[in-house]
Amino acid sequence: MARAPLFRRRKKKEEGGSDSWLPALVMLTLIALGVGSLSGIHLANTVKRLANAEKEAAQNAPRPLKYSGDTVIKTLEPVVSNLAEPSGVWVRLETSIIFDNGAIENPDVMGAEIRQDMMAYVRTLKLAQIEGPSGLQHLREDLNERARVRADGRVRELLIETMIVQ
Repeated sequence: MARAPLFRRRKKKEEGGSDSWLPALVMLTLIALGVGSLSGIHLANTVKRLANAEKEAAQNAPRPLKYSGDTVIKTLEPVVSNLAEPSGVWVRLETSIIFDNGAIENPDVMGAEIRQDMMAYVRTLKLAQIEGPSGLQHLREDLNERARVRADGRVRELLIETMIVQ
């Protein structure tokens, strides 16, 4: 009996079919690239549109008020005083107090008393104490505390509008 060969040679017709998958793979890759690009562009446009909508909403939203409509702002006379050290340095403070309407019976008298306290305090300061942003913040906090103590807590805040050191 004759033995059958273990491996048979393929015919030329069958070999030609093995190269037909390469153009299909290239075509599918190009389609995937196009779909991915379009979805990326769409996603980027959506993010831009949402960011612009949030920005417009934030600009159009009413800002919360720190003070209600029942508050009064009273501008005090400027305080001009020299510092404790160096004594040749002068400070001019222009301030205002904020309080509830009707909380202070005579705002002019209370303003004069607060101004007097501020002048006494400024005369004890040294130039190094009010230098820089932290020095200004400490001065603001100290003056606020003195105004609240003088007004028995009826002054909400003392605003430093202008401070000139010369």
